[in-house]
Amino acid sequence: MFRAPRGTTDLLPAEQKYWRYIESKAVDLARRYGYGRIDTPVFEDSDLFIRSVGEGTDIVEKEMYTFEDRGGDNVTLRPEGTAPVCRAYLEHGMHNLPQPVRMYYFCPVFRYERPQAGRFREHHQFGVETLGDADPSVDAEVVELAWRLVLTLGLRAVYLSLNSIGDSVCRPAYVAELASHYAGHFDELCADCRVRLERNPLRLLDCKVATCRDLGDSAPKSVDHLCQECQEHWSRLREYLSAMEIPYRIDHRLVRGLDYYTRTVFEVQPHEGGAQSTIIGGGRYDGLVQTLGGRPTPGIGFATGMERLSLNLKSSGVAVPDEPSPTYLVANVGDAARPAALEMAAKLRLAGVGAILSSGSRALRGQLRQANAMEIPYALILGDDEIARGEVVIRDMRASTQESKALAEFWAEVGS
Repeated sequence: MFRAPRGTTDLLPAEQKYWRYIESKAVDLARRYGYGRIDTPVFEDSDLFIRSVGEGTDIVEKEMYTFEDRGGDNVTLRPEGTAPVCRAYLEHGMHNLPQPVRMYYFCPVFRYERPQAGRFREHHQFGVETLGDADPSVDAEVVELAWRLVLTLGLRAVYLSLNSIGDSVCRPAYVAELASHYAGHFDELCADCRVRLERNPLRLLDCKVATCRDLGDSAPKSVDHLCQECQEHWSRLREYLSAMEIPYRIDHRLVRGLDYYTRTVFEVQPHEGGAQSTIIGGGRYDGLVQTLGGRPTPGIGFATGMERLSLNLKSSGVAVPDEPSPTYLVANVGDAARPAALEMAAKLRLAGVGAILSSGSRALRGQLRQANAMEIPYALILGDDEIARGEVVIRDMRASTQESKALAEFWAEVGS
């Protein structure tokens, strides 16, 4: 028997209500903040991610789904959403639009990693990107949007972590001091971090292995090594968040897993969760567009996993409204009434009313049981006698009562 590939999952009808709930809240918030939707291809030129995400990252080295297509092009299934949006910004000349350009997206992403709760090899993201404005007030707005999203969804046992990792001016000196700190504990590092020490020391702070995380507690802090411009940006951002009454905690180990981040980085996490429990993650990436061949263009954004959000909604007991179900089940008594039942169901749907046709091979009692099993509130019953009199029997399945009504009167009520 065929099964879904490892690291993927089927989104069954019973689960859909969580995703539709998340989508509706996210779209409403994004539009209120002035964001417009963008959709990018599911695969891109592999070099787009190698140049943007960084050759020393786990994503590029271990997790990307990369292959040569039949035309000989090297392509990669999208492992994250920011680089494709920046590519589209450049390709379509969005720098000519009023800045900043605010965009949101829903998309599947693909990473070959060990499947676990809320993390799959194919998972789905909601994300926002703001391109063209370096002011810290834009950072504050994006952080606020992320925070409002989790609160609007009904999640409360969460906290916001914040850090600044500097820029190309001040970060090199900090990274050198960080590397020196970890070099003194080389024998305590995991195998991956020994490689990171040589290739990308900043990623040492992001390691989830317990011994490496302990070393991070005593590591130098990036906020103590900021240049004047980064320090001013950091101070104003915190001032703005306080003015908006957005609570946060500073986490000096927060660096995010992608090379393109600069200055502001942030995450939203549940109070009860491990190192892999991040709900939302994002930050500023002022050099990314330039890395992809454009002129210097500041940017900031965040992404959140739909699977991870859905998991947190369930574990937090958030009441999510059910998907709308049909109002009527149209039942027929006898085969001769089947065409009239088909006609009635079709007319109801054309009128914008949810209706399904019963399994007509069943006796009436079986058709009514079908309505109960599907939690449909009303059954419409048509037989030879009802058709001859121009009537329909309306049965209230919850109250177990029924009445006959003239078809003209019934349709007049439906239309009203």
